[in-house]
Amino acid sequence: MLAAGRFGTLAAVRSTGHPHLSTVLYDWDPAERTVRVSTTAERLKARQLRRDPHASLHVQGPDVWSFAVAEGLAEVSEPTAVPGDTVGRELLALTPGFPDPADEAAFLAQAVTDRRVVVRLRVSRLYGTALDITG
Repeated sequence: MLAAGRFGTLAAVRSTGHPHLSTVLYDWDPAERTVRVSTTAERLKARQLRRDPHASLHVQGPDVWSFAVAEGLAEVSEPTAVPGDTVGRELLALTPGFPDPADEAAFLAQAVTDRRVVVRLRVSRLYGTALDITG
C-alpha cells in the first residue's frame, strides 16, 4: 500500500506535544525503508521535525478500513543551494521526471529559489491493515 500510494498524512510533534498533521505527496523506498517528502525549509513541518524528529506517515487504502502507518525518525536535509546539487537531484527523483531538459533545469532552479528540502523518514515500524511488505 505504501508503494501504491502517493498522498498521505505526515504527523510531526508540536512543541506542546500535540500532533501536527500535514497532507503530503511522498515517495516510499522499500529497500531503504525510507519515506521522502519535499517541502520548504521554513515550513512548520520542517521546523518541527528539526526540533523533534519523531514522525509518522498514515496512508489510507482503497476503502475506509484499510491503512498503513510508517513510524520512525525524520531528518531534514539542508536546502538545495545550487541547481542540480545532491539535494536538488534527490528532489528531482521525487517527480515523475521531465522529458524536456529545459523543464528539468527550471525545476532545479525553482527548488533553489524556494529553499526546498527533503524530509527523510527512516521507518522503524510499519503497521496497518494492508501492507505490501514482509517483515
